[in-house]
Amino acid sequence: MSLATRPQAAKAADLLVWYDRHRRVLPWRALPGERPDPYRVWVSEIMLQQTTIAAVKPYFERFMARFPTVEALAAAPSEDVMQAWAGLGYYSRARNLHACAKAVAERHGGVFPDSEDGLRELPGIGAYTAGAVAAIAFDRPAAAVDGNVERVMTRLFAIDEPLPGSKPLIREQVLALLPHQRPGDFAQALMDLGATICTPRSPACGLCPWREPCEARQAGTQETYPRKQPKKTGKTRFGAAFVAMREDGAVLVRTRPAKGLLGGMVEVPTSEWSADYVLDNAQADAPLKAAWRRTLVPVRHVFTHFPLELAVYVAKVPMATLVPEGMRFTPFARLREEAFPNVFLKALEAGLEALRPPPSAP
Repeated sequence: MSLATRPQAAKAADLLVWYDRHRRVLPWRALPGERPDPYRVWVSEIMLQQTTIAAVKPYFERFMARFPTVEALAAAPSEDVMQAWAGLGYYSRARNLHACAKAVAERHGGVFPDSEDGLRELPGIGAYTAGAVAAIAFDRPAAAVDGNVERVMTRLFAIDEPLPGSKPLIREQVLALLPHQRPGDFAQALMDLGATICTPRSPACGLCPWREPCEARQAGTQETYPRKQPKKTGKTRFGAAFVAMREDGAVLVRTRPAKGLLGGMVEVPTSEWSADYVLDNAQADAPLKAAWRRTLVPVRHVFTHFPLELAVYVAKVPMATLVPEGMRFTPFARLREEAFPNVFLKALEAGLEALRPPPSAP
């Protein structure tokens, strides 16, 4: 008998009873009896992709203060959106977020479509986000399957097929459990169960509303789910980053091309990144002629598909230094306003530390 046809022992009602007692209070989540705001739900779902709730909370609150409505976000310059996003990573999300806000404002009069199909037509909204927004914001019977839900469902039904191949089966099981009433609360309850009870390690099975029907718990194999294919880690790439400070404290920066890795973000100038980059020749890649010196400790960062190691070079340059094409000197006091992703913040901080004058002798 297939998983799709065998009787369902777990009941949505048991999960909803648990949720009514233990639901988390989150800045984007409507309180009981309140109507969810689709804009806040959508922004939170985009921010939460590949990022933890703890990391997202302060960004979300600042983002809402800066762009309180979808119209405000749509009207904002792209530089402002990228700056507000800086530090959250996966920067294509910010570009898609801005494009989607413009589409909602221009095509839909600032009102989000209330169906999965309508949401999928917007830029940057895939199957998961469409399901989550449709369910949470509009109480539509939609499956929202994130990492927490995958963990809960693979344990509940002891799904042995590794991810990502098991995703269609997991979605099928969510839809089979989905209640006609309160599908939005059910979606959030599943997420909360995975985040607070059915955790990756040491799940609190004794507190779980589905502890009895959970097949993995019965077999004592909870922590072996979900099954995953071995990760393939790319080769480490190497490169050089150049921190040039003018006599007035301004630092040389540039904006990366809109497309590609970290597109539209701000960086201190860097060389190419490759597995066979030769650091002995790094100064040939410097953005301008100066007395460059290499700092002692490289900057390391791990992207999704490869680790990166950057040697940081620093130089002080005179006020009359010509600005290389496509670059600019940003005053020191305004560096925080630039949309630096974490890897370039690390390089900038390492460079500024190396350029700081030593403390004077007492």
